[in-house]
Amino acid sequence: MNREKYLADRQALMDTANQLIADGKIDEANEAMNKVAELDNTYDAVAKAQANLNALSGAIPEANPFIYSGTTGEREITDMYESDEYKKAFMGYVMRGEAIPAKFVNADATTKTSDIPVAIPTTTVQKIYEKMENLGMILPLVTQTSYAGGVSVPTSSVKPVASWVSEGTGSDKQKKTVGYISFASYKLRCAVAMTYEVDNMAYPFFESQFVQNVANAMTKAKETAIIKGAGVGQPKGILKETAAANINITEGSKITYADLCKAEGEENDDAAVWVMTKKTYMSQIAGMVDADGQPVARVNMGIGGRPEYSILGRRVVIVNPDYMDTFAETVTADSVVAFLYNFANYIFNSGVALTTKRYYDEDTDDTITKAIEVCDGKSVLNDSLVTVTVKNA
Repeated sequence: MNREKYLADRQALMDTANQLIADGKIDEANEAMNKVAELDNTYDAVAKAQANLNALSGAIPEANPFIYSGTTGEREITDMYESDEYKKAFMGYVMRGEAIPAKFVNADATTKTSDIPVAIPTTTVQKIYEKMENLGMILPLVTQTSYAGGVSVPTSSVKPVASWVSEGTGSDKQKKTVGYISFASYKLRCAVAMTYEVDNMAYPFFESQFVQNVANAMTKAKETAIIKGAGVGQPKGILKETAAANINITEGSKITYADLCKAEGEENDDAAVWVMTKKTYMSQIAGMVDADGQPVARVNMGIGGRPEYSILGRRVVIVNPDYMDTFAETVTADSVVAFLYNFANYIFNSGVALTTKRYYDEDTDDTITKAIEVCDGKSVLNDSLVTVTVKNA
């Protein structure tokens, strides 16, 4: 039904209804008006169907990550990477190097299997990220995004700031300075070691081992970079930024109550936390008292059964000794042994989700499976960064 015919038929029905009303034939007039409504509904349905058909024309994707499944006659969209067939294929790829079936891989047939990054099943990826959140001391605290690598993003997009404006047309409005950050695409990879025993297990057991191995390695790599990453070939660490304030500890001296008070005096962000190794906390601060003999530090049993540390009421995040220096009275170079920082000001960006790839190591004659993620990170605001540094004499 084209629009011209629809309008002509509708006008004819309207003219008939008007004439019937003029003749006093109300029942016939109502019947004619009902036909107008039916015609309108039919035309709307036809127009919508044609629009949907036009939208679908030529829109065939190269590789569709979704397949149709269901036994009730209704088609339900299912993630292709969640099918039992793909999970078995993925397990065979990781354990034995078996090629992923062509229908699951969007690649040219002449491409070598070893050259194709293989997608990890969707729920397995989710479990890896959840595991990293549980294992991590730092990752759960930072702001996580998923912008494309190389894109300049306004800092107001990732760290929104409200500003007061005047009311009315022509009035002065306060302007907020908007900076930009650009995320690079650094490749984070970890080798995945799977035992032969796992090879003979069902997928849920294989998945558990795979998730544990990948999450352990990547959590440590990410958190190390967040704290002290060089910013070249990896994310830029917090301690590579210029601190808003620094408290110096003379080599040979200990951290004092006065030093902690100075650091707190420089910190204006209530959301900031202390960060240090457990050895620094226990050796320097755990037994410290103020002038009235009140303890400066406290260790409480948390809800999850883990101890919770605090200094002057502020939370302490205890980190792995690989992440930063531990306090020592004698140092060969200036060492940041503790710092205050609001981790919400650090943006960790994952541009490409986790994939896996196998390769042959010519030096060891081993076939290695590695997990790969493309990511970057940097601090967008350093106002909350206050460092405590042992100065080399």
